[in-house]
Amino acid sequence: MDAETMKEPSGREAADEVGGARDSVADVPQSPDLDEGAPQPRSVRVVLLALMIAMLLAMLDNMIVGTAMPTIVGDLGGLERLSWVVTAYTLATAASTPIWGKLGDLYGRKGVFLTSIVLFLIGSALSGMANDMDQLIAFRAVQGLGAGGLMVGVMAIIGDLIPPRERGKYQGMMAGVMALAMIAGPLVGGSITDHWGWRWSFYINLPLGVVALAAVSAVLHLPKPDRSKGRARIDYAGAALLTVGITAIVLVTTWGGSEYAWGSAVIMELIAIGVASLVGFLFVEKRVAEPMIPLHIFRSRNFSLMSVIGFITGFVMFGAVLFLPLYQQSVQGASATNSGLLLLPMLGAMLAVSMVAGRVTTGSGRYKVFPVVGSVLMIVGLFLLAQMDTGTSRVTSGVYMAVLGAGMGCLMQITMLVAQNSVEMKDMGVASSSTTLFRTLGSSFGVAIMGALFNDRVQDVMAERAGELGTKMTSQSAQLDAASLAKLPEAVREAYQHAVTAGTHSAFLLGAVVAVVALVGAVFVKEVPLKGAGG
Repeated sequence: MDAETMKEPSGREAADEVGGARDSVADVPQSPDLDEGAPQPRSVRVVLLALMIAMLLAMLDNMIVGTAMPTIVGDLGGLERLSWVVTAYTLATAASTPIWGKLGDLYGRKGVFLTSIVLFLIGSALSGMANDMDQLIAFRAVQGLGAGGLMVGVMAIIGDLIPPRERGKYQGMMAGVMALAMIAGPLVGGSITDHWGWRWSFYINLPLGVVALAAVSAVLHLPKPDRSKGRARIDYAGAALLTVGITAIVLVTTWGGSEYAWGSAVIMELIAIGVASLVGFLFVEKRVAEPMIPLHIFRSRNFSLMSVIGFITGFVMFGAVLFLPLYQQSVQGASATNSGLLLLPMLGAMLAVSMVAGRVTTGSGRYKVFPVVGSVLMIVGLFLLAQMDTGTSRVTSGVYMAVLGAGMGCLMQITMLVAQNSVEMKDMGVASSSTTLFRTLGSSFGVAIMGALFNDRVQDVMAERAGELGTKMTSQSAQLDAASLAKLPEAVREAYQHAVTAGTHSAFLLGAVVAVVALVGAVFVKEVPLKGAGG
C-alpha cells in the first residue's frame, strides 16, 4: 500500500512511510548541533549563511554577465558566437545537476559540494582571463558545471541539516536570495563593468566563493553515507545518456525559432537525439544497481506532482521575467538601465509570501493549501497580465505582477520541501537535483514556447499596422531596444507598442492555461505530515 494513502498516527509519532520508504529526516540521526526544538546553534547559522552565498553565486552570475555582454563583444569580438556565452553556462548547469546530486548521495554531501565551489571559482577565474570568445565560451562551460553542484548542494545540505518541519522557516532566505539576484544582478553588473571592466564581472565571484568555501570547510559536519553493501559504482551509462538528452532538450528550446526554424533538420535531429537518449536512459536505470536517478522515487505521488508543479513554476516565472521588462520598456517607457527594479512588485510579493508560507508550514506542519492557493494566484495573475494594453499604468501592472509573485511565493520552495519529504535520506541528493532539473527545464520550455508565440504575434501585428516596414523591422527579432525605438517614426512606434501588447497578451494567456495543470496537480497532493520539531 502507498504510504501516502495510509492513516497517519496521532500526535508526533514519526512512523510514516512515503513511497514505500521511511521518512528521510525524522529517522536519521541528526548532527549533535541539531537538537529538535532547540534554537539553531551558531555553527549551523554560519553554514546556512555560507550556503546562501553559494546559492547567490550560482543565480547572480548570468544576471551580471548579461549586462556586460556588449562590452565583452567590443573587447573580444566574436559577435556571431555571443549567445554561446550564456548557452554554454546553461547547458553545463542543466546537464550536471542530476550528476552532482547522485555523487553527493554516494560519496558524501560536503566533499562534493566543496568540489563544485572550487570548480565554479576556477571557471570564474579562467573566464575573467579569457583572451578570445572561444576561450570565454569554454571557461563558461566549466563555470556552469560548478554552478550545477552549487544549487543542488545547497538544497540537499539544508535537507540533511534541518528536519522538514523546521525547514519552512528557511524558505524566505532562499526566496530572498533569488529576488536579490534578479534585482541586483543588472545593477551590479552595469556598475562593475563601467568602473572596473567586464573581467571583474567574473572576478567578483572569487572573494564570495572563498568565504563560502572556508565556512563550509570549517563548520559543516555531516555523517558519511551508509554504503555497507560495498563500494557503490557510478552509473556511467545513465549519466552519459541523461547528459545527451538534457543537452538536446536545452538546445532545442534555445535554438528553436531563433537560430533555426522549428521545422528545420537541425531541430528535428536534436529532438530525435533527445528522445532516443531519454528512452535509453529509462531502460538503463531499471537495470543498474545504483541508478543516476532512481525511478522508485517517482512512485511517490507527492514527489511526481512536485516535479510537475516545479516544471510549470519555472515555465511561468522565467517567461514573466523575460516579457514583463520588455513590455514596461517598450510600451510604458520605463528605463532599461534598472531593468531588475521593474520586477520589484513581483519579486517583493514572492519574497513576502514565501516567508509567510514557510512560517505557517513550520508552525502547523501543513502545506497542501499553499500549492493550491499558489496555483490559483498564478493563474489569476497571468490572466490579469494578459489584459494589459497600451494604456495600462505602471501601478496597475505592478498590482498584477504582485498577484503573480504571491502565487509563485506559495510554490517556489514548497515544491522542494515536499519533494524532499517524499524520499529516504539516502536519496536526498537526487530528489533535490531532480526537482531543480525539472524547474530548469520548465524555464527553458517557457522561454522558448512563450517566446515563439510572442514573436509570431508581434510580427503579425506589425505587418498589419506598419506594412512592409513593420515586417522588415521585426524579421530578424521581435525585440527592439530603446535606442532603436527612439529612432522610429511616431506611427511605427505606436504600431510596435500595440504589437508588443498583443504579443504579451498571447504569451501570458498561454502561461495561464499551462498553470491550470499545476492547480490540478496541487489538488491531488496528499498531505503527509512533515517530520521534526514543530513550532
